[in-house]
Amino acid sequence: MPYEFTSLQQLLAHIAQSAEERNRVSLGMVLDAVGPRSFAPVLLMVGLIVFSPLSGIPGLPTVMALLVLLVSVQLLIGRHHFWMPQWILRRSISKKKLLRALKWLDKPAAFIDRWLKPRLRFLVQRTGTFVIALICTAIALGMPVMELVPFSASMAGAALMAFGLALVAQDGVLALVAFTLTGLVVLMIVVGLLQLPDAKASDWVSAKIALDCPLSAAHSPLPSGLHIAPATPAAG
Repeated sequence: MPYEFTSLQQLLAHIAQSAEERNRVSLGMVLDAVGPRSFAPVLLMVGLIVFSPLSGIPGLPTVMALLVLLVSVQLLIGRHHFWMPQWILRRSISKKKLLRALKWLDKPAAFIDRWLKPRLRFLVQRTGTFVIALICTAIALGMPVMELVPFSASMAGAALMAFGLALVAQDGVLALVAFTLTGLVVLMIVVGLLQLPDAKASDWVSAKIALDCPLSAAHSPLPSGLHIAPATPAAG
């Protein structure tokens, strides 16, 4: 029977406890630990992973984006329990890395838990959940682009985590925070992508100057008024 958690710290502690007797921990095991394969627990778990240092593992953010995309699309078409391919569920990491990430998340989780309570429930029920699923689909589709913009993926992870926790705790205020974080992610991506052409152009100009400088120095005329005197033979 799935464990019913009421706070983020309880969730982290339960995942850590479930991983104790294993050398490697699969994504399927984590999903079984957090609860039934419904939208909120999956979203919360993915957000935790993308926001934590585990996002530095090559390929993991892409797998998490695929997971969010799968779950969000199935929610949008009316499914309440979700199918996920076995190759995703079999992806695993070492217990040591997982426990280190859970420990890193413990203090932020304690801070968040102090503010959680049911409120503004219309933002996290029915239409609100549908809107959240649409936004999470957009975040998942944009995850590859975020690899080009520093810190945008971590901000997206925080947004996903906030959406998942808002749905679990029925906290509409936290959903508003998640909407704000999503807006910041979009702003970061737009600004970052606009700066990429300038950065590439600057690198090209610097390289061009470095290549041309020796040639330019060799052929550049002397300032006016300066003349090079012809060499005179040395006296015998």
